[in-house]
Amino acid sequence: MNHGKIFCVGLGPGDPDMMSVKADRLLRNARHVAYFRKRGHPGKARQLVNGLLHAEVTEYPMEYPLTTEIPHDDPRYIAQLSSFYQDWQARLTQLTRSEDVIVLCEGDPFFYGSFMHLYVRLRQAEQVTVEVLPGIPGMVGCWHATGIPMTWGDDVMSVLPATLPDTPLREHMARSDALVIMKVGRHLGRIRALLDEQGKLDRAWLVINGTMSDQQVMPLRDAPERCPYFAIIVVHGQGRRPANDM
Repeated sequence: MNHGKIFCVGLGPGDPDMMSVKADRLLRNARHVAYFRKRGHPGKARQLVNGLLHAEVTEYPMEYPLTTEIPHDDPRYIAQLSSFYQDWQARLTQLTRSEDVIVLCEGDPFFYGSFMHLYVRLRQAEQVTVEVLPGIPGMVGCWHATGIPMTWGDDVMSVLPATLPDTPLREHMARSDALVIMKVGRHLGRIRALLDEQGKLDRAWLVINGTMSDQQVMPLRDAPERCPYFAIIVVHGQGRRPANDM
């Protein structure tokens, strides 16, 4: 085993005040910090810790070799992403021979986080100790931003990636009382049409950059035609409750 350790820090929904005390302490003392980003972009996780890192920190931007250039089920996509994660598993392991390394992750690392792909490889290699710090998932910050309770009584809530095809989206929407739809981006118009078809559009909200300084909250019916990838649609449940809570 190496002497150093890898800490994956869940940064929460975006507001630095919603980070855990342990995450804040680790970040302020870190000397080696890695984070994912799209080529040519600063990286959302890195932006969330502006002003928190030590002046002498060494940064390791892990740039995806591709994102949406080819379909995610294309063999070329799978091969390139697999090689990318394997390479960073080796590089981070090498760093931990003598140093701790912090890996940044928006929201919670085990909830649609890119770090999971590194985590399974690091665990399989068994050369380094890995500790994952949970964070408040972004969807929690988003439904609080609407100011409306998310689920009541026996409501069933489903979390759906907007990247799913129409048929499974319809099926999940139909059998769920409350919905969180993630990875919206260019799928906004399609999701809006499906919710309208299901009679749920009037209960749907779009939250962009939830809990951050540039947060935007609006009824989905009034939303523009396009939105960023970091946008979440929430449909609140209407379940069982006492009469005076109606």
